[in-house]
Amino acid sequence: DAAANMLAVGAELAAALNAAGICTVQDTALHDYPSYNGSYGRSRAATEKWLAEYPGIKVVLDVHRDAIETDGVRIKPTAVINGQKAAQLMIISGADDGTMGMPAFWENLRFAAALQAAVEGTYDGLARPVLFDYRNYNQQLTTGSLLLEIGGHGNTLEEAKYTARLVGNVLAQLLRENA
Repeated sequence: DAAANMLAVGAELAAALNAAGICTVQDTALHDYPSYNGSYGRSRAATEKWLAEYPGIKVVLDVHRDAIETDGVRIKPTAVINGQKAAQLMIISGADDGTMGMPAFWENLRFAAALQAAVEGTYDGLARPVLFDYRNYNQQLTTGSLLLEIGGHGNTLEEAKYTARLVGNVLAQLLRENA
């Protein structure tokens, strides 16, 4: 149900960016359906299609929720922002050890660090530390590619949507400042 899953969270993020004057398109395909296996290949094909259709795209955000459990108990990472519970954000930036075809991965890491600092500087406690790891999340497609983990599977949809709006506002400001 697109109104009750991460597509709804992505829609909130896209709406916040568009409202702030950052032209945004959202891919609404479920890339992890029918199986998580192969989801990054399907996501890559979709991203390449969007980049071909709109060659001016500078930023590609892959919106997820984290799966955090301890002893079978779902963890719900939250912060209270303006008196309201928000799902915490974790930004993931892939690294390349020379075998992954991501020669410009440092640019994505710089972007991840700038976004994490801007979110945390605006909304104390909303951003978890950036995860920088030797993984390929299709981030070789642009030097503005990040994976955003908005909360986890223990968070409510409203907490995640609220975070998407907050992050969208901060990201819009960051993009305007660095245009």
